Amino acid sequence: MIDLHTHTTASDGTDKPFEMLKNAKSAGLTIVAMTDHDSTEGWREVRSNRDQIPVGLTIVPGAEVSTRTQLGMSVHIVGLLFDAGNQQLAKLLSDTRDDRIPRMEKMIEKLQAAGYQVTMQDVEEVKPLGATLGRPHLADALIKNRVVASRDEAFAELLHNNSQFYVSHWAPSPVEAIKAIADAGGVSILAHPFAEKRGAVLTFGEVAELAAAGLNGIERNKRDHDEAAHSKIDQLALEHNLIKIGSSDYHGAARANQLGEEQTPVDLWENLASKASGDEVFTR
Repeated sequence: MIDLHTHTTASDGTDKPFEMLKNAKSAGLTIVAMTDHDSTEGWREVRSNRDQIPVGLTIVPGAEVSTRTQLGMSVHIVGLLFDAGNQQLAKLLSDTRDDRIPRMEKMIEKLQAAGYQVTMQDVEEVKPLGATLGRPHLADALIKNRVVASRDEAFAELLHNNSQFYVSHWAPSPVEAIKAIADAGGVSILAHPFAEKRGAVLTFGEVAELAAAGLNGIERNKRDHDEAAHSKIDQLALEHNLIKIGSSDYHGAARANQLGEEQTPVDLWENLASKASGDEVFTR
């Protein structure tokens, strides 16, 4: 069983890195990618303490890179097996993380102006040490202050992309991210491309541009993809030679998504991995 998209407390998941791996092993996974938002800290910690990795579990190093189109649409690119020491990619991830701080401060200011009780200190108190700062941590602070009851409620009412309180942060374009991942020897996957409940989605032409830029794969089997989305992805994969991926986008207790609920077949994983030269999978 192979799951190529998960999160830990290194970004906005609720499982600590080794806790996620323990849960992955319990779920029957044999290969799991660690893909925190704009961060490699989770799998770096694991690699430095291999004796704690569950026996029989293989780790794929990666990250989910935040990007933004010229029209301001948020697009996520999962990068796997890249060289995390590559200076260009490391700077891209660092710049993206750094701009999340003033973005969070602006969102908090907007919420305070509307009468909601939350501060930057509240957010820092609920955010795990070293985690990539994001809206889920603001949601957790609102939960702690009893403004909302859950992350789902926070996003539905206050933190969604069209909310009056939403503020975007700097991010590279999808093409820039794909090229940076490739230059670091990695492979790139377009995450949840037709999950329309999340907001606006790319057009066929825009996905074609990403494929021309070097995109290797596209997520197909996802909790938030319906049959119409499957049909679109099948067509795009065929036309642009994209490898179809299945993955959970696991966030621990923060979401209903379960480890291994969607998987990638072994032959497709091997095809994807064969295109990478930047880093390798690792185990105990």
